[in-house]
Amino acid sequence: MVESKKIEIPVGEKIVTIETGKYAKSATSSVTVRCGDTMLFVHCCVSPEPRVGIDFFPLLIDYEERMSAIGRIPGGYNRSEGKASDKAILISRLIDRPIRPLFPHGYRNDIQIVAQLFSYDQVNQPDTLAMLGASCALMLTGVPFEGPIGAVRVSKVDGKLIANPTHQEADKSDLDIVIAGTHDSVIMVEAGCKFVTEDDIMEAVEFAQVEIKKQCEAQLKFAQECGIVKQEFVDPYDTTELKNIINETAHDMIFDAYHNFDRTYRQNKLDEAKKLVKEKVEALPEDHYIHKIIEETGIDFVAEEFKAAEKKIMRAMILDEGVRADGRKPNEVRPIWCEVGVIPRAHGSAVFTRGQTQILSVATLAGPGMAQELDGVDPETKKTYMHKYIFPGFSVGEVKALRGPDRREVGHGNLAERANVPALPSQEEFGYTIRVTSDVLESNGSTSMGSTCGSSMALMNAGVPVKCMIGGVAMGMITEPGREPVVLTDIQGIEDFLGDMDFKVTGNDNGITALQMDMKAKGIANDTLRRALAQAKEGRLHILSKMREAISEPAKELSPYAPRIFTMTIPVDDIGTVIGPGGKNIRGIIEASGAEIDIQDDGRVTITSNDKEGADIAIRMINQMTFKPTEGLVCKGKVVKIVQFGAFVELAPGKDGMVHISQVCKERIDSIEGHLNVGDEVIVKIIKIDDRGKVSLTIKGVTEEEAANCK
Repeated sequence: MVESKKIEIPVGEKIVTIETGKYAKSATSSVTVRCGDTMLFVHCCVSPEPRVGIDFFPLLIDYEERMSAIGRIPGGYNRSEGKASDKAILISRLIDRPIRPLFPHGYRNDIQIVAQLFSYDQVNQPDTLAMLGASCALMLTGVPFEGPIGAVRVSKVDGKLIANPTHQEADKSDLDIVIAGTHDSVIMVEAGCKFVTEDDIMEAVEFAQVEIKKQCEAQLKFAQECGIVKQEFVDPYDTTELKNIINETAHDMIFDAYHNFDRTYRQNKLDEAKKLVKEKVEALPEDHYIHKIIEETGIDFVAEEFKAAEKKIMRAMILDEGVRADGRKPNEVRPIWCEVGVIPRAHGSAVFTRGQTQILSVATLAGPGMAQELDGVDPETKKTYMHKYIFPGFSVGEVKALRGPDRREVGHGNLAERANVPALPSQEEFGYTIRVTSDVLESNGSTSMGSTCGSSMALMNAGVPVKCMIGGVAMGMITEPGREPVVLTDIQGIEDFLGDMDFKVTGNDNGITALQMDMKAKGIANDTLRRALAQAKEGRLHILSKMREAISEPAKELSPYAPRIFTMTIPVDDIGTVIGPGGKNIRGIIEASGAEIDIQDDGRVTITSNDKEGADIAIRMINQMTFKPTEGLVCKGKVVKIVQFGAFVELAPGKDGMVHISQVCKERIDSIEGHLNVGDEVIVKIIKIDDRGKVSLTIKGVTEEEAANCK
């Protein structure tokens, strides 16, 4: 019999079961995570030796969805799962972000975590279960992981906070937030909100920490029961002598570089200092220890320790002098300028520039038929608002091939998208599909927040009736043991790279719409997080005021190049008639009118056209197809046949009526000739429909008012 071990962890009102020892036994560790009928396999493999020639921790996270998890075969020609969906990429990032900071400096063994979703009840959401499973799998490997971590999604329904809500509960809530952390501090926050307050966020964080602590304690106990002994890690390479060389040779130059607030001067000075250090190292004897470890590992320890020296000086400036690398105070935002309507043929466009970060956002409108179809396991099947974030090499002065979006670009685009969604009108109010692209033209920190701001202005420039303007700001933190942490507003690139936190907050004047917090430190205290939220609000209000100097409300009219949407309703029984066999009829309407046609199950028809003439053609053709004669109806028809006793008039294709000779003129006539001819357009009224469906018409019975209304 297979020997397995199992634990049950209560999360809110649910029970999460984790089991190991049964499957994938060749992996370093493997666990099965289950809540309800949502079940994942999470596997972890650790290389026995460190990877040579790298200066980073090689952690690889892959989250995979199987369409069989919901009993479906994938769409597409091959009927197989293709590249990871955006949702899968976002969950991979969710798993990675709280785990990566919890490994010791210098640890370079390859670690891969694969989380596979094999069963999904579409009630119990899998992302926090995957995060919990990844932490547990790591604990069972015995690697020097400074965890475990716990992860909880929190929503608020009817005034009550809920841990790991269902999709349905989360949809009803104004708050949807994922918090991950250790037993005593928060490491990561990811949220989409509908204008909640800072106090609401802190209430959710404190609620989640109770659940996270339970998860961490359960994992420690489980690892102990499984007989896991945690490895001790000591960096095998002593770089003390190299640090001394850098300190003696370059300290003053680095200090000078960081105290000059000109970015070009600083970079040139740092390059000069690094060159001197390299020359000094190269002058050491060939058999010197520093040469040996560089040759043995392939790691550029000079660059690594030089960056550490920069970090120490930059952080000391902030902690001791209250001055940042560009001369700002901790709560100061870089200079901002904005403009809108910069792209002539775009439906809406805006440029947001803050310091040396510049974003061009372009909004494009289309009909509902252009909504993005989602072929995934989630209940959501389509999106009518999309945001794409593009980060080319030239934005940082580098040569870089243009490829599809990487994981970072997907994450940044999703954050800016989520930030603006609460401000959008409903589909009933504004039936368009909207796509915004944000091209990074120049980057020096917080391009995702620049994209959030640029997108909001582009939407307003396009005439989308948004509820409010949305702005965003990135917060940082510098902390040292025994010192009060310093929170930084609007961090630039170097403060992100050398700092301890990247905390992005978006919203309007009154509430928050999205959050994303990542830590390089081992966590953040609640009082510091509360202070960061308050300081972020001050920064956000300042940024919104600058954005309003360029545009303060949505444009009154859409761009002349934007399509127009017309709506009509047809009887549900006529939907098949309009579509036709194999879509023949609706294709004919589209070809004749050039319009985009979208028909809902309730009979609502949306016609999207770049000109009114095309829309009129489509409307007329649909009206003709769905025409049903009723007594008293006045309509326009065409004479198709003359007979001795009257004329046949076509009311719609295949639907005729007859005007008796007595109903042509007010006076008596003996012959139709001279009064009606084949091809004449006439306005008629239906005066009778007999039992066999034959329609009798009148021309003389149409009043002048009825005739005028029919034209």
